[in-house]
Amino acid sequence: MANSDSTGDEAGSHEAALSVSGMTCAGCAAHVEKALRGARGVIACQVNLVRSRATARYDPSQTTPAQIAAAVSRSGYPAVLETAEFAVDAAEIRRESEQAAEARLWFRRAVVAMGLWLPFEAVHWSYFLVSRHGHLPALDWASLVSSTLAIGYVGGAFYRNAWAALKRRTTTMDTLIAMGTTVAYLYSLVAFAGFHLSWWERLPSLYFMEATGLLGLISLGHWLEARARAAAGSAIRQMLQLTPSRAWRVEEGAPPREVPIAELEVGHVVLVRPGDRVPVDGVVIDGHSSVDESMISGEPLPVTRTIGDHVIGGTVNQDGRLTVRASQVGSATALAQIVSLVESAQASKPPVQRLADAISAVFVPAVLLVALGTGLAWFAWGRVHGWEQVVIWGRIANAVCSVLIIACPCALGLALPAALMVGTGRGARRGILIRDMDALQNAEKIDTVVLDKTGTITCGRPVVVGVTSLNGMPADEILRLAGGAEQFSEHSLAKAITTYARQRNLSLPTPTTFANEAGFGVVATIEGQTLLVGNIPLLERHAGSPLGTAADAPAADGPASFVSTRVQVARMLPGGVLERLGQIDIADEIKDDSAAALAELHRLRLRTILLTGDHAGTARAIAQRVGIDDVRAQATPEQKAAIIRQMQAEGRRVAMVGDGINDAPALAVADVGIAIGSGSDIAKETGGIVLVGGSLSGIATAIRLSRATMRKIRQNLFLAFVYNVLAIPLAALGLLNPLIAAGAMALSDVSVIGNALLLRRTRID
Repeated sequence: MANSDSTGDEAGSHEAALSVSGMTCAGCAAHVEKALRGARGVIACQVNLVRSRATARYDPSQTTPAQIAAAVSRSGYPAVLETAEFAVDAAEIRRESEQAAEARLWFRRAVVAMGLWLPFEAVHWSYFLVSRHGHLPALDWASLVSSTLAIGYVGGAFYRNAWAALKRRTTTMDTLIAMGTTVAYLYSLVAFAGFHLSWWERLPSLYFMEATGLLGLISLGHWLEARARAAAGSAIRQMLQLTPSRAWRVEEGAPPREVPIAELEVGHVVLVRPGDRVPVDGVVIDGHSSVDESMISGEPLPVTRTIGDHVIGGTVNQDGRLTVRASQVGSATALAQIVSLVESAQASKPPVQRLADAISAVFVPAVLLVALGTGLAWFAWGRVHGWEQVVIWGRIANAVCSVLIIACPCALGLALPAALMVGTGRGARRGILIRDMDALQNAEKIDTVVLDKTGTITCGRPVVVGVTSLNGMPADEILRLAGGAEQFSEHSLAKAITTYARQRNLSLPTPTTFANEAGFGVVATIEGQTLLVGNIPLLERHAGSPLGTAADAPAADGPASFVSTRVQVARMLPGGVLERLGQIDIADEIKDDSAAALAELHRLRLRTILLTGDHAGTARAIAQRVGIDDVRAQATPEQKAAIIRQMQAEGRRVAMVGDGINDAPALAVADVGIAIGSGSDIAKETGGIVLVGGSLSGIATAIRLSRATMRKIRQNLFLAFVYNVLAIPLAALGLLNPLIAAGAMALSDVSVIGNALLLRRTRID
């Protein structure tokens, strides 16, 4: 969870999560990030402009979360610490409330400003159309009063924020708006007063109504932006709503009683009735039912859950009663981890954002320089052409005000976060967790998908289907020795052997020494003899000579949906002689959707490769069944990583898909590591992308999601850059009225977020 005091990845570091108020543009986010980086004890930080949220990883021996929040607040942006226990839920509720309050406030400001502008604007144009004369003295006085009221009430927020930025020796979007309205208002006030004091013979153009109108349009734009931001973050809110607020706790000798979910602890037993949401992660200890896990895993069909099965909090129990013993509660549940990972991903920055950040950092100062240059240019132009002084200042006011108002750092600041928020949120709802933005950006360029076998293409639940003796030793004795050697291994094949041995009521001996040779097998000392359990390369390493592959051929085929693996059992005799004792045939079921998922990858014009530590016969058999293009077999974890590096050296963009057990090196070196999720241990998975449900169909979906999201990011950056590149020169040339500038600025913000929201309708299946 993103909480205020959770152990982090860096040794001894903790993480603090803050809700930050007052951020309106990329400059604001940069200032908050600067304040965090400058705080004592902060190791790393991330700021999410769209969600008004910041996280900081810190050294608890040097600072506290409260001190970090205070450092941000001192920078001019009030920060509230998110509490630790189930922080994401409470924080999201508070954030949603703050967003709603912000939207209401901007709407109220827009209504006031529009009310002070539109009636007088309507009178002005009605009078002009009737009389063909634009000057109505009473209207000028009314415009002065309405503009003063609008600047005092609506403009107050911009002036306060601009003043706070000035005290920090920085500039923000509010600086531009405050200066633009000030230029329009003060020029009009001087021009109006000068006319009535007979400083000049005719009344020059006044911008009272423009100052009022631009405040109204900008406030309206902020209201629409606030609503769009809330819509962009809807995926996280919907996921948080999956967790019920109360649960039925079962205690021995007492009827079930309803309790708040916050009171549940690990080990508590809860009753889940038909139609209820599962309140905790846990193990079914009684009952049988179908459970809808679609919102967590993306799988559309319900799954059967019975005694001994794991259930995930937030999923829906459909038809039977389940009694569940809690294994994870609150912020430790899979759902809470998923939300935390999504929030962390949304706060991180893909490489493409570096350009936007670099431009945003100098944007406002650059606009101020452009405005100053515009004013000087119009002054010189007017003097050269002999214009009246009041006309010169009128042109300066029009152009400078338009430049200050139309420039929009918000569009640059929102271009990427808005698209990332919608994209990662949509992925989470499909069971696809984007852990870092590099993976999201790289996934669109993938041309080769490399897949592990066990737990990836197969279900990862292998079972022993036969034991063959090679030296006359009884099969149960071979199984007993192999089970003893494998009982400390975490590999799925090892677990299959020990489980089968126990099912046959064999007493497993305890090894006196044990060594796990990754990618090969195990070597253990049992009852005074050195046993080797693994593949042919393991035996060859210790025998010092090749054994050939005939004895390592896959076991006879079973059902078409199964693939068999042959595990070798041998011992070392005196003199370094290797004696093969037997072979254990293990079958693992191919996932139902593996073939369809591989076909979908081929439709995306992607090359597929099976990369496994298993022998070539088994690898080729499974590749043929599911339609994989190429096979690389008998590869150790280190060799897997080397093979991927070789593909990259050949110019390929490689995605590695694995269960994370023996694939960590390969997942790390691949351009994109895609890990198969494992229930409540989501946060421990390696890889930049995690497929929660374990379905391979998520690979194609993740790649389509990456392509769609990056396309929206590029579109948004194009909109933001082109808008500013075209709009600012037009304003500087005096071709735009300040009102048009205000409307264009508001529209640019809304268009960027609106374009990002279209990602919710883009087909990714």
